[in-house]
Amino acid sequence: MNNTNKLKEIRENKDMKQIDLALMLNVSQRTISAWETGRRTPSPKFMQQIEDIFNVPKEDIFFTAFSYKM
Repeated sequence: MNNTNKLKEIRENKDMKQIDLALMLNVSQRTISAWETGRRTPSPKFMQQIEDIFNVPKEDIFFTAFSYKM
């Protein structure tokens, strides 16, 4: 699971539609879609609000760990 789909996974696990989250954040449904598909990245302000809504650390939603093979 990559981080662009993590927001979608968390939202769907809460039985929430994109429009529901959009209304909570005062953004368009299109913005939520862009965040979920990786076309856009939410600002730190919105990352914090999303963390608060879902009670999941923003690092777990928006950032992935990288492993490097030597």
